Parts: sequence; C-alpha cells; structure tokens
Amino acid sequence: MKKLITMFCAACSLMLVSVGTAQSDSSNFAGPYVGFQALGVGAEFKGQSNSSAGTSGAVEDQVPVGATTGTFGVEAGYVLPLGSMFALDIGGEYTHGETKLDHQTSGEDSNAGNVAMTVDSFYSWYVAPTVALSDTSSIYFKAGVSHADVGITGDVNHPGNLSGESYSIGTRTVLPSGIFIRTEAGYTEYNGISTHGAGGLTVGSDLIDANTSFSAEPSVVRGTVSLGFRF
Repeated sequence: MKKLITMFCAACSLMLVSVGTAQSDSSNFAGPYVGFQALGVGAEFKGQSNSSAGTSGAVEDQVPVGATTGTFGVEAGYVLPLGSMFALDIGGEYTHGETKLDHQTSGEDSNAGNVAMTVDSFYSWYVAPTVALSDTSSIYFKAGVSHADVGITGDVNHPGNLSGESYSIGTRTVLPSGIFIRTEAGYTEYNGISTHGAGGLTVGSDLIDANTSFSAEPSVVRGTVSLGFRF
C-alpha cells in the first residue's frame, strides 16, 4: 500500500508540472459514466512445485505460463471536477477472462500429483487524477486495488483469492453528446499464492503428500479501448 500511495502522489505532481498553461474546462468531463472495454491482455503466471519438500528425494518443477488474448470488460465511475483544469475520477471495473497454471509433475515421486490453479473474475477499484487538455480531451494516471478469484483442481488446500495493485495511464475524449472514448495502458501485480498437498484422495485427482508445495506469482499487462457514456 505504501508503494501505491507513493506512485499516486508522484504521478499527481508530474501532471501538475507538465500541463503548463493549457486552456480547458474540467466540468465537461464531470458526472457519472459507464463504459464497455475491449482489451488485449498479456498474462505472466510463474509457478513452481516442490514435491515432498524438505526430503532428500524432493523434485522441483518450474512452471512458467505466458499468454496474450483479447477479452472484454465493463466500468463505471464518477468524475469530480477540481477547478478549471483538474478532476478526480473514482470508479471500478470488471474484466472477463481466465488464466491457468496447469502443473503435471515430471518427477517419479508418486506423492506429487497434478494440480491446476485457475484465476478469473478480475475486479478493480481505482482513483484517477485527471488533467483536462482541452474541452474534449484529458489525460490521467490511474492507481487502484485489484482482486481475482482462484480455483483449484487437485488434492491441495485452497490458497485463497488474489489481491494486488494496478497502475495505468490513459486518455479520454468526451464528445458533446456525452459519448466518450478512453485508451489506456496498465499493469497489475498480484500477491503470490501458495498451497500444500491436502493428503486426501479427491475425485479425479491423485493423492498429494502434505509436504508437496505449489506456488504462483501472477501479473497482468493490458491495453484497453473503452466506449462509454457520461450522464
């Protein structure tokens, strides 16, 4: 959280210094809005398993996963004008998509079975200090917190869901009709997740020793184009 606050304040300061004497009106961006997103997403999902950890027969597997895909999302928020040039955008967004770490043990340890971690249902809540460059165009820096659901297949304990920090920079153009177009590039880094074998046979999975560990460190890079309406 300290990193989030530091970057947020630094971005605000940079925007204040760089806008100079631009003539604009932030009230043209004010009010509630909804938008629909088309995204290009690159997901990096580095994983590791360590079968029968701490024993002389331990087997460790590195499981990197990278994928680029197109997906979609929705967003909603409210823009508060702060003087003639500045505004604060507060909102949330949901992204539809899924990434998966599917691990199949390569060693001969019969107590290290197959495990899959699936991450989906991506939610974010954000604040975005905004500078109006003209009556119709603005630039912003977005910082927020993100959440994603984790599903597990295999004889392991559930590691809990993901949380992380998101940072983006983008532009928004609002037409006189209230229709807007937003372009954005962003990055989300989630906390690492880890789990151990449950030591009990489940349907469709192998018996996994309680000493066998699995972990993953997901991150997401995305490019977004949004089409929406300001009320």
